[in-house]
Amino acid sequence: MKSKKVLSLVLILSLTLALLCGCSAPAEQSSDEPVELFVSAAASLTDVFQEIAESYKTVAPNVTLTFTFDSSGTLQTQIEEGAPADVFVSAAQKQMKALDEEGLVLSDSIKDLLVNKVVLIVPAASTLDITSFEDVTTDKVSMVAIGEASVPVGQYTEEIYTYLGTWDAVKAKANFGTNVRAVLGWVEGGDVDCGIVYATDAASSGDKVKVVCEAPEGSHKPVVYPAAVLKNAAHPEEAQAFVDYLSSDEAVAAFEAAGFAMN
Repeated sequence: MKSKKVLSLVLILSLTLALLCGCSAPAEQSSDEPVELFVSAAASLTDVFQEIAESYKTVAPNVTLTFTFDSSGTLQTQIEEGAPADVFVSAAQKQMKALDEEGLVLSDSIKDLLVNKVVLIVPAASTLDITSFEDVTTDKVSMVAIGEASVPVGQYTEEIYTYLGTWDAVKAKANFGTNVRAVLGWVEGGDVDCGIVYATDAASSGDKVKVVCEAPEGSHKPVVYPAAVLKNAAHPEEAQAFVDYLSSDEAVAAFEAAGFAMN
């Protein structure tokens, strides 16, 4: 009788050990499995995110970051239409809020990450006497480059000129870009007299443009960049880890070097 009890106990312990080993094995394997994370990010983050992607390889060598850079409005539409995305980083809170209300992001993962500024720029070789946002409505400017209505920098621009009471006059001489990098490119190439972009875009241009001034204080909503994990992310844990990394010392140093401020 005693031998049967001992045998039963051995069998139970063996079965328990097998189950524990069986449960732990996949977790160990998954940590080393290659993961591709799809990150949809505002066009103004193009340069700094590519730099951060390099440093992230040392933190998560099994993770490949695949970026889609465009206007936040375009990215919002792509996500709504089912485009693959694990992480979304917007150049404005409007697009993130819309996706959150539609149940497409994990609300608890939303983090207001960065702050930027809106500036007026001219080509480096410009000889026009443009000194303020108000000058855009004068004879000094024949054409100004600004973002479309779906583009955050375009929305901030409309806010600024609505505040100044001259939005209609600006629209009449505007060339509308599909994202902030398109606006920057037109100014760099001298295709327009001036343009309105983020301070970080102007900084990334080097000596191709000159910053005239920042937008008048109080003329637009704060330029805040929120980041979040998408609800349908294929790799939610890895996506959250990358969002967390964006607040690390290494990432903060890269953001600040690019001209961003942390929120």
